[in-house]
Amino acid sequence: MTALIEARGLTILRPGGLETVLRDVDFRIDPQEIVTVVGPNGSGKSSLIRALLGHMPLAAGQVARKAGLRIGYVPQRVQLDTTIPMTVRRFLSLPRRVGDDMAAQVLARTGVGGLQSRQLTQLSGGQFQRVLLARALLHDPHLLVLDEPTQGLDQPGIVAFYQLIEEVRRQTGAAVLMVSHDLLVVMRASDRVICLNGHVCCEGTPQHVSTAPEYRALFGAGSEGTLALYQHHHDHDHDHDHGAACAHPHHHAEAS
Repeated sequence: MTALIEARGLTILRPGGLETVLRDVDFRIDPQEIVTVVGPNGSGKSSLIRALLGHMPLAAGQVARKAGLRIGYVPQRVQLDTTIPMTVRRFLSLPRRVGDDMAAQVLARTGVGGLQSRQLTQLSGGQFQRVLLARALLHDPHLLVLDEPTQGLDQPGIVAFYQLIEEVRRQTGAAVLMVSHDLLVVMRASDRVICLNGHVCCEGTPQHVSTAPEYRALFGAGSEGTLALYQHHHDHDHDHDHGAACAHPHHHAEAS
């Protein structure tokens, strides 16, 4: 298979099996592609991620992952016991120990070089997210999966983090799958956006999704103006046709 992950007819039920979380979802992500999943609270975004990673049972459908696929995962929440001292360097070696050179390299790549001896409790929100990203990069993943990676960051921090994601993709060649509520800036780096609300409402380039009736119905009549669309340059092509309501050939979003 050429896709890193591909799902067909994916359906997920809530525990107890009485309520559908997602129904009949088709999904794929290709090498070096950045895909962002947006949707309101309770729309099934995190459930989709967990299903794609194999962490959630399927009521129907199937998920195929490319043989030997390495995935780096940044979860939505990380619970830390603040009573236990934990340096950044120690955190990077859980659960598998890594060498000092590798630790220094990934921290430098994510913009927090030199923080090895800092306690996790002393980090700012933005620094902690970059440490989490560094940890996800430790084993040279083919795919980075980021579930609400900028939760709790202020607007400048959010923009800086997405700029970092673009740079990491450029340097490593890893594909990136993001889930986010950050509609003001989330489209900046995306090749493709999937709007989810229990099913795929619409899908396509950032510019097209931002003007799709299905998107505006979820996020408000004025929502087409809330997506900060930037000129997006890359040297690879994606030509998907998933049959979604607003799927179209890829082209660049214009600055707004």
